[in-house]
Amino acid sequence: MTTTSSSPTPSAPRFAAIGMVVADMAAALAFYRRLGLDIPAEADRAPHAEAELPGGLRLMWDSYATARAVDPDWTPPQGGTPTGLAFECADPAGVDAVYADLTAAGYKGEKPPWDAFWGQRYAVVQDPDGHGVDLFAPLP
Repeated sequence: MTTTSSSPTPSAPRFAAIGMVVADMAAALAFYRRLGLDIPAEADRAPHAEAELPGGLRLMWDSYATARAVDPDWTPPQGGTPTGLAFECADPAGVDAVYADLTAAGYKGEKPPWDAFWGQRYAVVQDPDGHGVDLFAPLP
């Protein structure tokens, strides 16, 4: 005789958000606003901010103080790129234009636009906390 458990099986979790910890909330949010995210101005002074992305995902930012409130032993990652995000541009010229806009605004260009072997125009810019942000568009 086979017995079955009467306890409910938990459903699989749903991927819902990407979280980043940032040193300067206002500086980080200014960068992501330049990439088209709708983030209210009052979020610049908040310890936590969110923006809804296409498809219902959320991008979330927490201040260092918030990270330490959750985990008093938290320290910022050392070396490397702690998080990588990618933004699709309308076309290859859009990659060049967005890269030029961000670097002209003082953000660090990590890799200028190039035609990648996998068939995309690609570039990488760092946000104020050193997170690599890829810009891409399919090549014709």
